[in-house]
Amino acid sequence: MGEQQLRVIEICAGAGGQALGLEKAGFEHELAIELDSNAVRTLRRNRPAWKVVQGDVADPNVWDPADYAPGDENPDRDPIDLLAGGVPCPPFTVAGKQLGANDERDLFAWAVEQVGILKPRAVMLENVRGLSHRRFAAYRQHVLNKFLNLGYVAEWQLLQASDFGVPQLRPRFVLVALQKEDAPYFYWPKPVGTPPTVGETLRDLMASCGWEGADAWAEKASKVAPTIVGGSKKHGGADLGPTRAKAAWKLLGVDALGIANEPPQPGSRYDFGPKLTCEMVALLQGWKPEDRWHFEGGKTSVYRQIGNAFPPPVAEALGRSIKAALYREVEPYQRTQSVHDPVYEVLRDADTYLSLSQIARATGLPMTPKDIELHINHLALDFEIDIAESPRSRKYKLGEFRAFRGQDDHLRHEQFLKYRSRIS
Repeated sequence: MGEQQLRVIEICAGAGGQALGLEKAGFEHELAIELDSNAVRTLRRNRPAWKVVQGDVADPNVWDPADYAPGDENPDRDPIDLLAGGVPCPPFTVAGKQLGANDERDLFAWAVEQVGILKPRAVMLENVRGLSHRRFAAYRQHVLNKFLNLGYVAEWQLLQASDFGVPQLRPRFVLVALQKEDAPYFYWPKPVGTPPTVGETLRDLMASCGWEGADAWAEKASKVAPTIVGGSKKHGGADLGPTRAKAAWKLLGVDALGIANEPPQPGSRYDFGPKLTCEMVALLQGWKPEDRWHFEGGKTSVYRQIGNAFPPPVAEALGRSIKAALYREVEPYQRTQSVHDPVYEVLRDADTYLSLSQIARATGLPMTPKDIELHINHLALDFEIDIAESPRSRKYKLGEFRAFRGQDDHLRHEQFLKYRSRIS
């Protein structure tokens, strides 16, 4: 296959961390969609040639995936090479209520549905580590099965940003799916080595206004940063995270109670260290000075844009792996799809009600009725569960997936309009 620019549509594009990484990997943006007005301004300022659309990505008045899909109405259009995005993380974050499919911000299931319309060659969606927890095993399984039905092979993987040169822990849970013919050529990117420390990354900025303590501070800040927490509009101003994160920052000589307007000045003294500026946070998130990436909006908005971003180096590594698969630059191998929730699989395939013992036997695994009951309790958070009770038994049958997938009558529409000003 000849080398050519690969085209990507990015949903929930934010301030462009993923976009910049994919661009470096060789992808050209056909379209970027983002809700936040300041993030939209950031994207337009840095890449004025891109088509950037502001609005709710699930609103058909904002964009129609069918317009970008091959078919009878678009006979000359080739498939988009990649659908990518960092769909909202609050539905899955441990710091939130982990409402999953019941959260008005959940767009994961909706994004998967668009794959059936758009028919991209590959898909990359990223989210927080919370989505990897047992609580969401059935949710993940449903997504994998949906992709399989659409003709894709999908996998989940937990990646650490620090494995890709980012001076921050920042675990991200990533889903990559490719059409069956390309899937054997995809390999998850390998770690690139030891990342720089916070001190090595920020020393020059700390000294940029003449602060005499920059060298001593940099020597103390001898580890990578804890995960930067961007927060949401539901909370207050810019802040580096909850109590545990603040304690970790303190050990690095950083005051995590807020964000500074400028680097330390000559003669500045601190109890244990200075605050970071937004420019410093961007470096810790993986932006490089040579990127010349400018953020629009006030300090709190800029911090949130940076803090909620997907680190560009991680996006670039993933983009290069996807590109290698699409160009078949590597040797293929036989992929196998893992089972995230065997109880969900049994109930999904059953055409009748099953008891706990029947479910346990059908899984073929050493699971007790108590284990099965725990799985069902988790299932019931994201799926309707029909229960048939009699004096001697209780049996279960899997019902509808609760998540928003584009339904006109879904509760998501009302909730989204109600809380739109606080959604980020």
